[in-house]
Amino acid sequence: MTSLAATTTPDAELDDTFGPIFERIASGAVEREIDRRLAHEEIGWLRAARFGALRVPVEFGGHGASVRQLFRLLIDLAAAESNLPQALRVHFSFVEDQLLAEPGPTRERWLRRLAEGVLIGNAITEPGVGAVDRYRTALTRDGDRQVLNGVKFYSTGSLYADHILVAADRDGERVGILVDANAEGVRQHDDWTGFGQRLTASGTTEFTDVTVTEEQILGPGYGVAGPTYATAYLQLVQLAVLAGIARRAESDVRDWVAVRTRGYTHSAADLPRRDPLVQQVIGRLSAAAYSARATVLAVAEELDDVLAAGAKDEKALVAVELSSARAQLAVIETVLPATTHLFEVGGASIVAEELRLDRHWRNARTISVHNPAIQKARAIGDHLLNGADLPFGWSAGERTPE
Repeated sequence: MTSLAATTTPDAELDDTFGPIFERIASGAVEREIDRRLAHEEIGWLRAARFGALRVPVEFGGHGASVRQLFRLLIDLAAAESNLPQALRVHFSFVEDQLLAEPGPTRERWLRRLAEGVLIGNAITEPGVGAVDRYRTALTRDGDRQVLNGVKFYSTGSLYADHILVAADRDGERVGILVDANAEGVRQHDDWTGFGQRLTASGTTEFTDVTVTEEQILGPGYGVAGPTYATAYLQLVQLAVLAGIARRAESDVRDWVAVRTRGYTHSAADLPRRDPLVQQVIGRLSAAAYSARATVLAVAEELDDVLAAGAKDEKALVAVELSSARAQLAVIETVLPATTHLFEVGGASIVAEELRLDRHWRNARTISVHNPAIQKARAIGDHLLNGADLPFGWSAGERTPE
């Protein structure tokens, strides 16, 4: 493993590159929400600017950004459109895997392809009850070829992607497979029915006799136990989304209050923006956005150190996983109430459909149920009290009774 190239892009240059793009994306957020229009065009803007190559070293055509810089920009993107960082979550984890890989032609080829704009989606979790310890999606032999068959759900970002990282079973072993999104036998559906994060393309992906070569098999699949940087990293992307939601909620409500003249006979001031109670709500929203961002960036700095050292120090991996788990509880418990209390600044007019301020709570509530916080809180307590291992790898399904 080689460390990230020393040449990096300064914050100011990254802001100059991506700030205007984020503003364009933000300008259409409400309309996309109303129309349920997937953000293909907006992904194209990010692709053209090599957003997906933020962490790719400059020598391979990327921006050479640090982990902290990446998460700083993910928060900014989430403030513009909270669906997009979530859609790119597994893509950025795939980038990290390439950075950690042994130097060689395969690593270099992928880093250069990522710098050219290639995006990676995922198809890991399966619909229905399933089984918690193995996948129904399977890679099997069919004569002289290997074929992939199965159905996945929560295929976040795959409709925007060039390749799909698939978790499957091969002879009782979990494997990760990189499938061309346009390969014969791959069918994708935008059928995610959640009330929030509707544009993440988190729907069904079907694989029917998809031919797979050995070069496409990446090794042990998602959910394999053992300390890894990936669970903390993937969780932190969700928290960056929450931090961005909080910032956009504060901004939207502040703009709404600033021009409002309608008040009540029993208000504390003639104008809402002069009302100390309304001011208090805005202040709390601002504090929620600030603390969520600060928490995400603090964990990102820890990940910077872990990844720079090769992500092999088990003690460091456990420490950053614990930090990410604690951050999950803190950020959720900060942002969710804030996206509820924002409605206190106005009367019935603040729930007008055209404002879509409810999307902030719906999106925050939806992103918060990924990796349930109550289970994470228990895991933290068990670890601290009893020395139990933190859950680095898991999947969802029916558990066989013991």
